[in-house]
Amino acid sequence: MDRLMAILIALQQEPATAKRLADKFEVTKRTILRDMQSLAEMGIPLYAVSGPSGGFRLMESFRLPPLQLDSGEALSVLFALRSLTRMADTPFRQARWTVMDKLKAIMPEQTLAHIESMLDYVEVEVPQRSVKSPFLSNLLAYTADSNWLRVLYRSEKQTRWLELWPRKMYAAHGYWYCEAYSINHGEQRTFRVDRFEAIELMEVPGEEAVRLTREAERAVDGDEGSTRIIAELTYRGALLAEQDFHIGDSVKQVSDESWELDFMCPASEWQWALKFFYGLGMDAEVKEPRHLREELLRMAREVYDRYSQGKTDE
Repeated sequence: MDRLMAILIALQQEPATAKRLADKFEVTKRTILRDMQSLAEMGIPLYAVSGPSGGFRLMESFRLPPLQLDSGEALSVLFALRSLTRMADTPFRQARWTVMDKLKAIMPEQTLAHIESMLDYVEVEVPQRSVKSPFLSNLLAYTADSNWLRVLYRSEKQTRWLELWPRKMYAAHGYWYCEAYSINHGEQRTFRVDRFEAIELMEVPGEEAVRLTREAERAVDGDEGSTRIIAELTYRGALLAEQDFHIGDSVKQVSDESWELDFMCPASEWQWALKFFYGLGMDAEVKEPRHLREELLRMAREVYDRYSQGKTDE
């Protein structure tokens, strides 16, 4: 019955094929077809449309009554919403609070008390940040529409105009980030959204927009110049690597006291890799490639020479 109700909710949002529903609910296509027959026998006004854009649909006049969430569902929603409130800025601002209030208002008091007691023991760690991202909502809309943008971006060294094609936005470590292909850099880079000081839509003619987009897709999706990096990590090194948005899922435990990090590093991220592994110090040992080991050794010698010279002068 839970799956039948979930199918109705899904079809009320949009039509869906049996295969798509089977993938979503992790059952076989035959099971979904049996579910459709059960729904029809219950009097649900279903019909099917053939063709590439076809699938199962509900009659337009049919609407489900408002649903009551069980304690597990309510817990998952309130947990996610409470995590959002820890962000200094989000595209959802007021909605994150009003949704929480509405959910709490419709829950039985006993259920609400049980859920709130559980919420006291689980949380998503989000560092407190004082930064604001005034262009966050606009940037999210432009990213969804695949717009090309001119942005005034403030980096650590300078403020300048960049021409970007934003591909994805995400929150991490209390900040919002935008992954975008940069014409100025000729590659995909990650930008802090709170450092955007102005945003303008680029006026790009149709053919030029197609050319730019294809060029950006080749640069972003291609793996030319990537280098495989393999490193052995301590427990502390593994924890730090797991916190990285891009390589966190590449950390594997190989013994009780040893972890391994194995990933492909794009050429554009080589300097980041140098700083990352140098910062891990004795909590990481790069096994491959050899030239990364040599670069780390060079950096360590430079630091050693600096402090050795200071000791000599004393």
